[in-house]
Amino acid sequence: MILASIHHITFPVEDPLLKFFIELLIILLVPLLLNKIKVPHLLGLLVAGAIVGPYGFNMLSRDSSVVVTGTTGLLYIMFLAGLEIDMGDFKKNKWKSITFSIYTFLAPFILGFIGGYYVLNFSLSTSILFASLFSSHTLIVYPLVSSLGISKNLAVNITVGGTMITDVLSLLVLAVIVGLSQGDVSTVFWIRLSASMIAFALVVLLVFPIIARWFFKNVSDKISQYIFVVVMIYLASILAELAGIESIIGAFFAGLALNRLIPHTSSLMNRIEFVGNAIFIPFFLISVGMLIDFSAFLKSWETLGVAAIMLVASIGGKYMAAMLTQKTFRLSGEEGMLIFGMSSASAAATLAAVMVGYNIILGQTPDGEPIRLLNEHVLNGSILLILISCTISSFVSMSNAQRIAEADREDTIVGDKLPDAHILLPINTEQMTEKMVNLGLLIRTKSKDDQLFALNIISEDKNESSVKNAERILESAVKLGASADVQVQAITRHDSGVVDGINNVIKEKSISDLIIGLDKDKGFSTSFMYNLYNGYLKNEHVNLMLYRAIQPISTVKEYVVLIPPLAYRESGFFEALSKIWNIACNSSAPLVFYSTTDIIEILHRIIKKSAVEASFITISDWKEVDQVIGELTVDQGLIVLMADRNRFSYKSPIHTITQYLNENQIENNYLLIYPFTQNNNDVSEKRAISNHQDFAEIGKLIQRVFR
Repeated sequence: MILASIHHITFPVEDPLLKFFIELLIILLVPLLLNKIKVPHLLGLLVAGAIVGPYGFNMLSRDSSVVVTGTTGLLYIMFLAGLEIDMGDFKKNKWKSITFSIYTFLAPFILGFIGGYYVLNFSLSTSILFASLFSSHTLIVYPLVSSLGISKNLAVNITVGGTMITDVLSLLVLAVIVGLSQGDVSTVFWIRLSASMIAFALVVLLVFPIIARWFFKNVSDKISQYIFVVVMIYLASILAELAGIESIIGAFFAGLALNRLIPHTSSLMNRIEFVGNAIFIPFFLISVGMLIDFSAFLKSWETLGVAAIMLVASIGGKYMAAMLTQKTFRLSGEEGMLIFGMSSASAAATLAAVMVGYNIILGQTPDGEPIRLLNEHVLNGSILLILISCTISSFVSMSNAQRIAEADREDTIVGDKLPDAHILLPINTEQMTEKMVNLGLLIRTKSKDDQLFALNIISEDKNESSVKNAERILESAVKLGASADVQVQAITRHDSGVVDGINNVIKEKSISDLIIGLDKDKGFSTSFMYNLYNGYLKNEHVNLMLYRAIQPISTVKEYVVLIPPLAYRESGFFEALSKIWNIACNSSAPLVFYSTTDIIEILHRIIKKSAVEASFITISDWKEVDQVIGELTVDQGLIVLMADRNRFSYKSPIHTITQYLNENQIENNYLLIYPFTQNNNDVSEKRAISNHQDFAEIGKLIQRVFR
């Protein structure tokens, strides 16, 4: 049957299998071909859409299937922008984002209004709507910029934050002009619009996280979790439309709502990015390309004139806004051009506004022709604007993003950095596998040199079933790592005892971090404490972490971090802090530090060098920590820096933490970190702090470790 339909093929293709095959072929081949000539494949997908679309060879029609998939791709782009934004950076730079949004809204708007009102002689309302077309922009290059590892760059953060604001402003102008054209702008109109927008924002930002946290706690199936995320994207988009704003704003708000519940290093995040970048986003670009009609510009000089004004207003205005932002905040030239590149692409909001204006008929000419709020010249000009702006956006963004990424890599190579992490996860039960791997993913950096090892110790007297059980556990750990695009190396070891086996692997694999999982029912038994002090802690050069998980790590809202007095004098203090920082950065969970004045002073210096969201509370008496632990809320996690590994020589009662946790059985995730010790006199400055170092020298070390 398929062969018969191919034999009698007609354009546009109607057979769903053949149609989908052609679209997949475009998505596969275009990047492969364009990567060889250094052309961004986003541009290739747009051009390919124009070639196969209704105004090209008419191979494919822009029917409902293309529109639905393309719309999902557009929502995906905005959702990813909200999901991947670093909330600590966003709050830290919110005024910069607001300033940029004002620049990038006003500059194109003023140019567009001048062109529409004084050059094209549009009416006042048409000129305002015409001008608003150029203020909005679509982050079509965000996935590519993010893939280069610079999503936390200040320029990227400013642009993403400003996009939300300027798109909302542009779409508000659209709503007001539509109301004016229909004679519907009154006090009731403004009250209804304001109330609906506030209600939408409150529902998405406050209710969505509650629903999502409950879902992730109670549903562990990975497929169901992904489908749930897509449902939330569409639900937020529908609510946005009901509130009178565009669906893309809803998708962005959905990303912000789920930001803290989907860790950046998790397997769920990897699935979301993979499906979006592989299917939905390319379909969106192809669907936009299908709108391009090159012949329209050959039929009318007026269309070319309107298109030229639109290009000057949009591209020129965005360039002016980017340069003003660069000068205002003293950014580098590459960062300024990156802002211009990311914000210069017009697609989603522009096209939506044009179509709304084109479909509003104000009256009729004497010849019976409809008088539209935006005429066909603006419609055709917007298509050319989309093509050219996306082309400029792709080339400018990628060239400058690559320079910034290369500069970051050079700084890392030239500057001092912490040694590569080799993280060991001893796992002996299937229940602990996912919990241990997820923590391992959170504490590692994104360096390819960081390695995860999953270990299962088999006693020499165990039977064949124990071997099969070990293989099953380790296979599960490897799959969990692979789902997050991280390689987990499986190690099965036959040894006389668990502690000896772990210590031997530590020596053989140069392990830097050891994570021991705690059974939530057993706690700190006498035998475990014996193994702790006479076994695990004997590896002086290894950071030891004891971890108990009650709930999924992604649903922890906030971490309470306890740091004892004089902990900064420990040789492994800053490296242990870097693990805590990684947890906060990768999970977007805020930190609340409880410590003494001198340590909080050090932490304040570190905060200035990073984007971690943190607050600080000074404690004068270490006995207060019992009350702090007792007041933990349901979704808080506890991290305790145990500092000195020798319980007999330690000067404060920090070692009683284990006794307190054992007796009270708190229903919270907790992580006890024993920083490494190093007695070698030749220890490098990165891994040791002399007891005689002053705060100025500590400050220099902070800059190196938390650069």
